[in-house]
Amino acid sequence: MFLDQPLENSKLSLKNRLVMPPMATAKSGIDGSITQDILNYYDEKTKGGYLSLVIIEHSYVSIAGKASKNQLSVAEDSLIDGLKKLSNLIHNNGSKTVMQINHAGSAASKEVIGMDPIGPSAVINPSKENAAVPIALDRDGIKEIVDNFQKAAIRVKEAGFDGVEIHSAHGYLLNQFLSPLTNKRTDEYGGDITGRIKFHLEIIKAIREGVGDFPILLRMGATDYREDGLTIEDSQKAASAFEQAGVDILDISGGMCRYSLPGVQEPGYFAPYSAAIKAAVSIPVIVTGGITKAEDAEAILGEKKADLVGVGRAIYKDSNWAKNVMGSFE
Repeated sequence: MFLDQPLENSKLSLKNRLVMPPMATAKSGIDGSITQDILNYYDEKTKGGYLSLVIIEHSYVSIAGKASKNQLSVAEDSLIDGLKKLSNLIHNNGSKTVMQINHAGSAASKEVIGMDPIGPSAVINPSKENAAVPIALDRDGIKEIVDNFQKAAIRVKEAGFDGVEIHSAHGYLLNQFLSPLTNKRTDEYGGDITGRIKFHLEIIKAIREGVGDFPILLRMGATDYREDGLTIEDSQKAASAFEQAGVDILDISGGMCRYSLPGVQEPGYFAPYSAAIKAAVSIPVIVTGGITKAEDAEAILGEKKADLVGVGRAIYKDSNWAKNVMGSFE
């Protein structure tokens, strides 16, 4: 059996291979603060410590990067005490936890953020219905966002989490830079894959400088599932560059197709992409997407398509899923 095996050759050592991936709850305060509702939710999901790792839902690094109302925030120092309550709760239940930090970019709306959304280019975001044309970021804007990510990661560390995850999937800002569908820039932040990941590399470097020897994960939209979108070859090059820049674990999901593939239902539908990424790097790789049964997770691990398996909707629907599966190994 593979699910119950520890992950040891990693900066983030884990007791088994089962991960709860980030899923937005919309249970935060209007200011993005931790509420009792959020604490109750994560308490219920993590009781018994059957999950090796819990990745907390995407949290905005600045108001301009807020994706939705009642989204969690890491944009202010005043939020650290509330976040400590969350990390302590999950640790007391027996799991490790990482916080995902994000900027929505052109997936934000003026209604939520009170200003015009920004993006790499003035191109409508194909991952979001009724998206407005964003304002293209200038270099000063890019520098400010790098700084926002660094400060957010430092807060995550101060709040007692076991690592921080940079969000570059599901059509959000970093994914917009990664994808040729939304990055039409002609400066050093656009063009081929080397240009399109320059922003990522600056953020990784800034976070590493800010948090020291603290685990950094990166969630990567490895496919747009469109012919004119991100190629697997470019995903592999990006993944290799992220590893060299200091990322400790890669978390594979969708890009402009978000967290599903149109018309594809089989379990682990992102596993072909995680397998390709795994072939290009030596750090652990997580895959999520349509995995609802233990045997499907076992097959992905057994075929070495990923090192860790994220089970989202099944755990969202059934808080005993992890207990029922991992308890069977005891």
